[in-house]
Amino acid sequence: MSHKAGFVNIIGNPNVGKSTLMNAFIGEKLSIITSKAQTTRHRILGIVNGDDFQVVLSDTPGIIKPAYELQESMMDFVKSAFEDADVLLYMVEIGEKNLKDEAFFKRISHSKIPVLLLLNKIDTSDQEKLEEQMQFWSDKVPNAELYPISALENFNVKEVFNRILELLPESPAFYPKDQLTDKPERFFVNENIREKILMHYKKEIPYAVEIETEEFFEDEEIIRIRSVIMVERETQKGIIIGHKGSALKRVGVESRKDLEKFFGKQIHLELYVKVNKNWRSNLRQLKRFGYNNK
Repeated sequence: MSHKAGFVNIIGNPNVGKSTLMNAFIGEKLSIITSKAQTTRHRILGIVNGDDFQVVLSDTPGIIKPAYELQESMMDFVKSAFEDADVLLYMVEIGEKNLKDEAFFKRISHSKIPVLLLLNKIDTSDQEKLEEQMQFWSDKVPNAELYPISALENFNVKEVFNRILELLPESPAFYPKDQLTDKPERFFVNENIREKILMHYKKEIPYAVEIETEEFFEDEEIIRIRSVIMVERETQKGIIIGHKGSALKRVGVESRKDLEKFFGKQIHLELYVKVNKNWRSNLRQLKRFGYNNK
């Protein structure tokens, strides 16, 4: 029996639904999803396995014009998505007219690899607007195959996945068949805590935060986790902790519940807050947190 395998990379502006689509394909919550832009900072692989296929999906940060070192590193992850893809999924949402970066757009419209242009969030649109958008994008990216989808409502997601399978080359699997992702457990602990911070804190706070899981001990019955929330300034530390520790406690309780579902085990989670001055502009720190891949 022939076996297909390949890399399918998802790119697009911030907040168009890339992580939602990847999670819909995989059926596991691998990429964090919130309504804030720049939620995804890394390139996260999610692996979908079948008897005769392996699809290695890659969710990338939204395309932005970088303002500081962390964002430069995030855009390097996006650039690398062009280099190893067998199929490129370019995701846009209803009402969108351009990419934040024209150079990326040129690369998409001149791509030698198959491009599927996914027009997402069609559940928020009417038929007339949808037809107008379909026409706009087919003119703009004539080399792409167009699919109207709703990643949230699972509309047309299976059709896109079937098309991906048709386009993949024949190849043995790249990863063991029981593997869901290329990231270690600690990565998902960090992302889960970061998601809760994105949900509950406003303004600059979520973007000034990085999580480091210092301990992850797994027994048969329980996983004991100790994680540190890094902030850039003392004032941010106070905001994260909240009055008598109430804000930090809420993050801890919600993360613990989520992680218990994710790992299928009881979780004991300890959270601490530390100041790590200007880590977003510090190349050594960025490397330590897995960002700087130069």
